[in-house]
Amino acid sequence: MPTPRTSGTGPRRVAALLLLAAAALFAVRAHSQPSRSLVNRPAPEFVRPNLAHHRVDLAGLRGKVVLLNFWATWCAPCRLEMPRFIDWQKQYGPEGLQIVGVSIDDDATPVRPLIEKLHVNYPILMGDAQLGERYGGVLGVPVTFLIDRRGMVRARIDGAADLPTLEKQLRQILAAR
Repeated sequence: MPTPRTSGTGPRRVAALLLLAAAALFAVRAHSQPSRSLVNRPAPEFVRPNLAHHRVDLAGLRGKVVLLNFWATWCAPCRLEMPRFIDWQKQYGPEGLQIVGVSIDDDATPVRPLIEKLHVNYPILMGDAQLGERYGGVLGVPVTFLIDRRGMVRARIDGAADLPTLEKQLRQILAAR
């Protein structure tokens, strides 16, 4: 009967650890390099249909504060943020807020039932790699951008947002005329 290894330094374990380290380094670099590249720059424009087949033109939203949220149905933090975004659209919409959700799901099949269940009151678009790249690389979700009334990106939040802090930033941008 073979003797079990106790050192944990076999070739397979070393290779696995090296792969994990390389993946972590890549994720940190990929996550940190583009994360601030758009802040204080014009938001990349796009025109896309939402799931209700209405045209959403970012340039047409000038004069409004836009909270642009990249998300997915399989993303637990994304699903936790959505009810708050729905509330903010109701509360701050009259002050000029427009939330736009960009699903990175492969297709709309899982998206439609979720937005119906949650009664999402803002447009949901289907995203793709090209749109993600235009926004500095959306490699994970959620990723949220705050865009001011002039179309300038004022913040990028990678990962689950600290919602009270995000709301404070949102109110500050709404108050700036």
